[in-house]
Amino acid sequence: MTTSTVHIEHAPATGGTRRGRLSRSAGFWAIAASMTILTAFSTAPSPLYGLYRRQDHLSSITITVVYAVFAAGVVTSLLLVGHVSDWYGRRTVLLPAQLTGLVAALIFATSTSLPALFVGRVLTGLALGAATATAGAYLTDLDSGPNGVPTRRSQIVSTVANVGGLAVGPLAAGLLATYVPGLPRLIYFIFAALLVLALAATWVSPEVRSLPSPRPRYRPQRLAIPGTARAQFSAALTGDFLVFTVYGVFAGLASAFLSGPLHRSSPALAGLTVFIAFGVGALTQVTTATWPLRRLLGLGIPVLIIGLAVIVTAAWVHPPSLAFFLTGAALVGVGSGSIFRSTLSVVISTAPANERAAALALFFVVGYVGLSVPVVGAGIALQYVTFKVILLTFAIVVAAGVLVASPLLLRLSTKN
Repeated sequence: MTTSTVHIEHAPATGGTRRGRLSRSAGFWAIAASMTILTAFSTAPSPLYGLYRRQDHLSSITITVVYAVFAAGVVTSLLLVGHVSDWYGRRTVLLPAQLTGLVAALIFATSTSLPALFVGRVLTGLALGAATATAGAYLTDLDSGPNGVPTRRSQIVSTVANVGGLAVGPLAAGLLATYVPGLPRLIYFIFAALLVLALAATWVSPEVRSLPSPRPRYRPQRLAIPGTARAQFSAALTGDFLVFTVYGVFAGLASAFLSGPLHRSSPALAGLTVFIAFGVGALTQVTTATWPLRRLLGLGIPVLIIGLAVIVTAAWVHPPSLAFFLTGAALVGVGSGSIFRSTLSVVISTAPANERAAALALFFVVGYVGLSVPVVGAGIALQYVTFKVILLTFAIVVAAGVLVASPLLLRLSTKN
């Protein structure tokens, strides 16, 4: 069977489009903002888990399971639909994902019972998994040149929309919970309104790439590295897994460390800690936008290891040090942000245009496995050992992984 393509609505680089669509430039920023809203919503509950634990008498293992179902939702959604926008169009996948996120926000806004937490987090994971790879591919489509080559701007904005959103959500939720304590679920009403705006922005954004005709028969995402640039993808996925593992610790365990060894239960402080790790990572990606990969990795690898050492020191000194912990979070943000941008840039720049969403789906499947499995393991281990032992073990394993993977990661610079 021969396969042809049918060209769908292709917006010019500037100006308006037919049917009330935004221009490519306006659509680019609309999709970036929409993705930032969804990623921010996905991490907003992080500093609130301590409140849920106290109000509803939930155990730490229960909170860990709530976190796990979110990650399971992300991975499931990435495997089932993360790649299909290559066949059916970006908006076709992104709009239902945002609608699913809106439903999750409304559930959280009306109840914080354990069943609501489970359902809301599963739906959030499903929404994020479907949107993450799709939005990244969409941004690349909207900003590609006439020859379809991805631009540096699309790579930077895609990473900042992901990591920056992950940073803003916990900070906003923590501040509202601390300074507007009478309305603990206000943050979810705000995100529900923002998600409505995201739906509207996506609705009027243009589709700008050709779709295959006939469309391929549906199949789940196959976890196979693309045949082209196999060595580069392997290196990128290695760094991807390690970086998301580090991010997972801050998203899932920062609140436990602050309220445990440091005896500081403020949601604002928990949100600030996560914001520092993710926010510094996003800032690093922006300020190093013109750096070649070798220089970027030369910064990221040693700084990440130093940051992990500082965090372990924060837990093991007597008394435990908040200043060391926040400093370590910032250093980890620099290292993780550098490595994350390097690996994501490799995936975007080497994946064929008709396989871009599938390649990004694989990238984020590996990432969210790294984000979830170690944190779930740590949550279970907390029942048997102290937090500082878990933190030391985690730091040793991640640092060893980074050092072992360094030659493979640095090999990326010879291809880019």
